[in-house]
Amino acid sequence: MTRPSPKEVKVVVYVAGLPVDDEVANRIANSIGPAFDGFAPIAGTLPFDLEPASFLLAQVATVSK
Repeated sequence: MTRPSPKEVKVVVYVAGLPVDDEVANRIANSIGPAFDGFAPIAGTLPFDLEPASFLLAQVATVSK
């Protein structure tokens, strides 16, 4: 898996039911990008995948409590 672009983040977040504007998608891509870079050497060998929509979902769930 490669570092997601803001456009890819917007698509995944939209599918998760939490559409965001371009600025938020850019912030998410920049925030999670280093994690993708760090996991790149072992990509495909882990039992899970990094998924940007859950980042926003966790923020929304935390704020609404």
